[in-house]
Amino acid sequence: MTKARVRYQTVELGETDFHLKTLRDRQQFEDDQHEAEELGVSPANWPLFGVVWESGEILARLMQTQDIEGLRVLEVGCGIAFASIVLRSRNADITATDQHPQAAAFLTVNTALNELGPIAFVRTGWCEQAPQLGKFDLIIGSDLLYERSNVELLSGFIDRHTKRRCSVIIVDPGRGLQARFSRRMVALGYTHDSTRAVASEVSASYRGRVMRFSRSG
Repeated sequence: MTKARVRYQTVELGETDFHLKTLRDRQQFEDDQHEAEELGVSPANWPLFGVVWESGEILARLMQTQDIEGLRVLEVGCGIAFASIVLRSRNADITATDQHPQAAAFLTVNTALNELGPIAFVRTGWCEQAPQLGKFDLIIGSDLLYERSNVELLSGFIDRHTKRRCSVIIVDPGRGLQARFSRRMVALGYTHDSTRAVASEVSASYRGRVMRFSRSG
């Protein structure tokens, strides 16, 4: 049986330490029961959920100061769900989703490591119907546009799960699909703004952007 190796790390966000169980690196793989394969997760993509990406850390930092009062928040493609953990530490009403079959188990461990209450989790892909999720005031995500097909899938998923008055924040490292995704969101009725990500605490070479979309109802 192939067993993926893991590591434990502490990430400092300002004055707060967050403790995370992650995969040891991006070379790990564990799918002896073919569960991930049956869900459409290829061996090449299998480990991507289980590490802290630069865009994910930037999103987590943004969530330290994001206005969340009275909002229902959803993190899509959460992976290791760093941003969700930060929001839970602020007592946010946060739900996380990911297609990967092991994301929920890592999330359970990491909420416990940070002495937090449970975070609601729904395993779902963007092409799936997930009526149990409901609708949200704020949807967040990071590094989600890594395939061209994700433009239509992600925008459709977001639109199905946003309230009429809502906001969307996506941190993207710049894989060439930002403009296509933004046009699709505008076509769905959202306004769009994009700014350079402040990445000094993550990597001086990071050139990603923070894309913000909103709809006023």
